Amino acid sequence: MLSSTLVAAFAACFSTAYSQIQGFNYGSTNTDSSAVTLEQFTNDFTTAKALAGTNDAFTSARLYTCIQAGTTNTPSDAFLAAVNTDTSLLLGLWASAGYDTPSGASLLGRLPMVLSDFEEMLTPRSCSQENIDNEIAALTTFLQSSNGAAFAKLILGISVGSEDLYRISPTGIINKSGVGASPDDITNYISQVRAAIASTAASGALVGHVDTWTAWVNGSNDAVITNSDFIGMDAYPYFQNTMTNPIGDGYSLFDAAYEATISAAGSKPVWVTETGWPVSGATSGDAVPSTANAQTYWDQVGCGLLFGKTNTWWYTLQDAYPTTPNPSFGVVGTDLSDTPLYDLSCSGVSTSASTIPAAQATATVGAASVDAGGAGNEGTPSTAAEQASSAPVATSSSADAGTPATATPSPATPAPTTLITTTSVLPAASASGASASGCPASLSGTYEYPHLIVPVDKDSPTTAGGTSYNGTFSSTVSSIFNFDIPEADSGKTCSLVFLLPSENELVTSAFSLSGSGGLDVAQLKSPATEQTSYSTIPAVESDLGGPTSVIAGSEYVIASGSCAAGQTISYEISATGSLALNYFQDSSAAAIGLYVTVC
Repeated sequence: MLSSTLVAAFAACFSTAYSQIQGFNYGSTNTDSSAVTLEQFTNDFTTAKALAGTNDAFTSARLYTCIQAGTTNTPSDAFLAAVNTDTSLLLGLWASAGYDTPSGASLLGRLPMVLSDFEEMLTPRSCSQENIDNEIAALTTFLQSSNGAAFAKLILGISVGSEDLYRISPTGIINKSGVGASPDDITNYISQVRAAIASTAASGALVGHVDTWTAWVNGSNDAVITNSDFIGMDAYPYFQNTMTNPIGDGYSLFDAAYEATISAAGSKPVWVTETGWPVSGATSGDAVPSTANAQTYWDQVGCGLLFGKTNTWWYTLQDAYPTTPNPSFGVVGTDLSDTPLYDLSCSGVSTSASTIPAAQATATVGAASVDAGGAGNEGTPSTAAEQASSAPVATSSSADAGTPATATPSPATPAPTTLITTTSVLPAASASGASASGCPASLSGTYEYPHLIVPVDKDSPTTAGGTSYNGTFSSTVSSIFNFDIPEADSGKTCSLVFLLPSENELVTSAFSLSGSGGLDVAQLKSPATEQTSYSTIPAVESDLGGPTSVIAGSEYVIASGSCAAGQTISYEISATGSLALNYFQDSSAAAIGLYVTVC
C-alpha cells in the first residue's frame, strides 16, 4: 500500500509544468461508425482553439487509440492534424483484450445501440498482445516519419489503456461492460511502450493509464499506480444514478471522487481525463441533461475547480455528428462551430464556498442501471456502472457552527491492541491524541488509508457488501476495513485511529450522527473481500474495544503496536448503544474516518 500525505499529493497534482493544459476527448469514428478523417481532426482541433469565450485555452486533444479507424496499424490521422495545428496530445493505446480497435473510449456505452448490437459488431481478435503490437507499431511508425520530431514535442503523455481495470471489476462484469485488462497486463504493456519509444524522439515521455476513479481507489490496482508516471481519472456525477445526483450535487460528487483519487495516487500527478454533463438525453437518476445544467457543471467543476489548475480533457467538443447520441455531451451540436451551445467564458463561476453545494458522501461501487450512451466524433463517456454511487450522507448537527466539540469520551475496558497478532496490550481507546507508545491520531505524518471498505448488514446476512467509500455503523450495519501495510513500515510503530471532525471543519466530506453510544473494533483473522457478507465475516482475531461515546470533534487512538509490514490487516467496526454514524472516508482538509498512522 502507498503511504500518503495530502500535501505531497496536491503538490504532485498541481505541478507547475502541467498546470495549464486544457482540451477535449476525440475518438476515431463518427456516430455512423465511419472513420474520422484528417480534415475532420484538423477542423476539430482548430475549432476547439477558437471556441467563443475560452480565450483560445483548449489547445490539447486526448486520443483513445493510435490506429486510424478501419486499418490494422496505420497511424491515426489525428497525429498529422495535431502537427499541422500545433495541438498537444495525450495519446492513447487501446489495451483491452479480445476485440478490434474501438471507436473511442470505454467498451460499454460507446455507440448509439443496445448492448447486444454493440457486442455483435465487435470483431474478435486473436489476443490482446496483437492489439498492443499494432498500437505500438502505429505510434512508432509516425515517430519515425518526417513529422516524428514535431509530433514528439506535442506529446504530453501516453495512456496505455482506458478504463480496462473497471471492466474487469465485479461491477464492470455485472454490467456487461466488455473485456478489460488486468493490472499485470497493464503494467506489462506500460513497460512495452516505454521500451518501444526509448530510441525515438518521444524517449522519456510520461507513460501512464486512464481509468474510472472507482478503479483507482481499488487497492488491487496499486501496481498500475506504482508503474505509471501519471494517473488519468474519469468521473461523471451524471451517471451516479444509484444515489441522489441532481446538478446541484454535481460539484460535490465530482470533488469527492477527485479527492479520493488523489489520495489513492500518492505522489503521482492526477490528470482529469474525462468529465462533463450532457446537454440532451435520458434522465439518469436525478440527473437531468440540458444545456443549462451542462453550463452549471462547466462553471462549477471546470471553471471553479479544474481549469488552469490541473491537466483537464473535457468530455467533449462534439459527439453529435452525423447523428445525436443519447446522452449527448458536446459543447457544440451536430454542426461544428466555434459558437458553443452554452457560455464557456467562466463568467458564471463563483469562488464563494457558500455558492458551491456541500460535499455529499459518495460512493459504493455496486451494480447500477446501464444507459447505452451514444458514441460521437469523440467517443462517449463513462457509464452508470463505472460511476455508481451510494446514497448521500446528511451533515451532522451535533456541534454548533464554528465551535468544535471537545468532550472526551470515557475509556473502554482495556483490551489487546496489536496491529499484528502478537505483543503489546494498551488501553482500548484514548481520545484526542496518542497513547503513550502509539503514533499521533492526526494525519500530519505518514499514514495508511483503507483500500477496501465493506458494509455488511445482519438484516441481509447473505448480501455481499461490495465496495464502499462510506463507513457505516448502526444497530444492524457494521463496516469492515482492509489496510495494506507496506514493507517500508517494517520496524515502525502503527496506530489504528478514528477521526470524526466537527461539522464546521469539513470541506469535502460530510457525515450523519444520531443516537448515543460508541464503537467496538475487532481485528479479523483474514481480510474481507467485495463478496463478504454478514454471514461470511472472517473470524475475530482479537477484540480491540473502542470509545464508549463518539462525539464530533474528537480523535481516537484505538490501538498501537508493531506495524504488520507486508500484510493486509482487516478490522470490523460495529456501533454500540443507539449510535448511528454514516460518513464519507476522506483524508483531505479535515480528515475523517479510520486510518493507520505510522511513526
